[in-house]
Formats: sequence, structure tokens, C-alpha cells
Amino acid sequence: MVDDVVRTLGFLCMGSRFRRIGERLQADTQQIIEEYGIAIQAAQYPFLAALDRAGPLTIGELAQAVGITQPGVTRTVSQLLELGLVDMQAAPDDQRRRLISLSRKGQELVDYSKQSVWPRISAAVADLCGDLNGPILAQLAAIEDGLAEAALARRAANEETT
Repeated sequence: MVDDVVRTLGFLCMGSRFRRIGERLQADTQQIIEEYGIAIQAAQYPFLAALDRAGPLTIGELAQAVGITQPGVTRTVSQLLELGLVDMQAAPDDQRRRLISLSRKGQELVDYSKQSVWPRISAAVADLCGDLNGPILAQLAAIEDGLAEAALARRAANEETT
């Protein structure tokens, strides 16, 4: 049996470990979504949720809301447009800006998902994390805030000087 190198290297491979956990959570979430017969990717749900919460958003605002790059948002919005889940139109105050909003079909999917899919996924993840010590969401937020405050490269440079 081969040792799990990512696990045994601790902090050195923390990013790889988070990615592995994230990929597993996405795959398991996708399985639940498919059980409901919904034809979207798990990674697309945060976009729909952001539009549901905040209303029409520009690509830049949507990128900020979900925490990914604008090119990534542009790709996902294109997919959601093809699925008929979002609409895109010029902003009333500036024709150059495009606003993304939920289509009627998208709003119906979000409403259905809030009642059935999302609670099931949320409960499953809460069950997974239930026996962990400390509040996992607060710990993840602290890691995200810490990275926003100072990237690893800056932190590594600070360690070299001390």
C-alpha cells in the first residue's frame, strides 16, 4: 500500500489537499444534482445563487460574488445562456455594460433547488463536517481572509527575513 503523500506532507500540500477535497465534494454534489434530473454542473449553482441574491450583475460583479476570474465567469455565463438559465442585456445607464440576470427558467430552477436540492446537499456536508473540532466555516473564512491579506509568496518572504 502506498502512503498518501499529499496527506503526510501536511502544510506543504495544503492547497493540493483542499483541491482534492473540493473536487470530491463537487463530484458528490454533481451526483445528487443528477438524481434530481437537473442538467447543470455543480460549479454553476453559485452563479445562479449570486444572481438570485443580488439581482442583475455585471461579469465583474459576478466574478467578485463567486470569487473567481472574469474569464471563468464569462465561460460559465455562456454555458448558462445556452441552457436558457440566464439572460444578458445592456445596462440602462451604460449600453457598453452587460447585466446578467436569471431567466424565468433560471429562477424556477433556483426556487426548486432552494426547496429540494440545496437543503439535501447542505445537510450532507454538515453531516460530513459534524464531528470536526471547531467551526469549519469560520476556519475556512479565516484562511480565505488571510490569503486576501497576504498571499503565500509574501508570507514565505516574511519567514525568510525573520
